[in-house]
Amino acid sequence: MGSIKEITTQIVESYRVGGGANHIGGLDLPSRARVARILAELEELIFPGFACDDTLTAETIEFVTGARVARVVDDLTRQVELDLVHERRLGRNGDTTTVVDADTAHEARAFTIELLQTIPQLREALNLDVQALLDGDPAVRSREEVILAYPGLIAIVVHRIANMFWKRGVRLLARMMSEIVHGKTGIDIHPGATIGRSFYIDHGTGVVIGETTVIGDHVKLYQGVSLGALSVNKRLQDQRRHPTLGDHVTIYAGATILGGDTVVGHHSVVGGNVWLVKSVPPYSVVEHDAVVRVGSRDRGESFDPSI
Repeated sequence: MGSIKEITTQIVESYRVGGGANHIGGLDLPSRARVARILAELEELIFPGFACDDTLTAETIEFVTGARVARVVDDLTRQVELDLVHERRLGRNGDTTTVVDADTAHEARAFTIELLQTIPQLREALNLDVQALLDGDPAVRSREEVILAYPGLIAIVVHRIANMFWKRGVRLLARMMSEIVHGKTGIDIHPGATIGRSFYIDHGTGVVIGETTVIGDHVKLYQGVSLGALSVNKRLQDQRRHPTLGDHVTIYAGATILGGDTVVGHHSVVGGNVWLVKSVPPYSVVEHDAVVRVGSRDRGESFDPSI
């Protein structure tokens, strides 16, 4: 039986040989715990009074909000600095720099301020997502219920934040945020995915949305939907690998739609458990990998069963 000292020596030796130890040798990465706290602060700025125990009144809301903004500026700027240094290491062969220089610090603070300045516009977009859930789910009784109790909305809130990070090249933080909410909700949305307005995820467990997915406005997904790639070959990293959904598309539970060339036309419905790897035109209804109707549902047009 090994002693504690022997066990400790073996473990530490594995760090030296195999790497993967943060804060050692100058390596300093963003903190998962701090990113989770920052994310909670951002959620509270978006929907004040819903995610924390602060008692807000007309007299205190400006003070409480100002204090929260100040905390986010300081905490997030530091995490963005660490992310940018990490991106620099990834982008240069053999670069082992760990220094946050003046330019990096300035870029991190500017990004943080810019993000916070978009909160009013972000709230506007998320209010449309709330309304989509309120209008589309007969089980919902109030807007407050959507904000407090619907995992689909939580996932969308975090995605819309993380997507801003991703587009600005702050990608490790974006991925951390998406995985934090994935663990909470069972909904896995890559921060690179493009998602339109009035987006609705019902139930949500097991939903997967890949990096290059493009989703239009007024789209509804049910649980277990996968919007994925036909191939996971690493050589396809910089190519479109995931499908496009047009406006007003509904995808029912368990459907799998794959491929960067696959487009689901606007106002289409994809049934439950469908496996779809080819495009379908607007106003289609797809069941079991077959387009069973093409034409306007509103006008009752005929369809071609041979398609």
